Amino acid sequence: MADEVTLLDFWASPFGIRVRIALAEKGVKYEYSEQNLRNKSALLLQMNPVYKKIPTLIHNGRSVCESLIIVQYIDDAWKGNAPFLPSDPYQRAQTRFWADFIDKKVFDITKKIWTAKGEELEGAKKDFIECLKLLEGELGEKPYFGGENLGYVDVAFVPFYCWFYAYETCGNFSIEAECPKIIAWAKRCMKKESVSRSLEDPKKVYEFVLELRKRLGVD
Repeated sequence: MADEVTLLDFWASPFGIRVRIALAEKGVKYEYSEQNLRNKSALLLQMNPVYKKIPTLIHNGRSVCESLIIVQYIDDAWKGNAPFLPSDPYQRAQTRFWADFIDKKVFDITKKIWTAKGEELEGAKKDFIECLKLLEGELGEKPYFGGENLGYVDVAFVPFYCWFYAYETCGNFSIEAECPKIIAWAKRCMKKESVSRSLEDPKKVYEFVLELRKRLGVD
């Protein structure tokens, strides 16, 4: 019996893009269901009753929630291509550490870049560059965080690349000038079809951010 896979998602979500990349890397066919986050569907509320958030993956009628957990699940459920997580326990722990770092630091800091002004904005920009420099240090001379192949940390972080234009435009700064190695890595990832087809147009993301700023009363 063929797998039935549905992804409940929202187009601009970097967390949802993680899952799209993971599914593409593993060659999994799935149904994409765009969700209205201001009027959540009965299916989303049924399948993710705890957090009521996207992305939510439904595999043969059973749901898996939270993007990094979903990516791990995809890695375990579809063994076909190169694994996202290394087999060595220490390396696995380190990989999870950096993915967790991205979850805990990057999203909250970058949200301030497009919602804050004045000193708070300048502080957010400084914190974001510090985060990127730490990630550059972890990347080292490897082509990907996963080594020779796209790995768990790459899948966790590269979706934010399509938001970089919005961060730079709202914050009036250049990420490439500060962290050229991160931009070179992102461009390398974009050469993979699984990534380039999953990431959204940066200009479209920026237009969406402008709408959010108006809604939040920032502009």
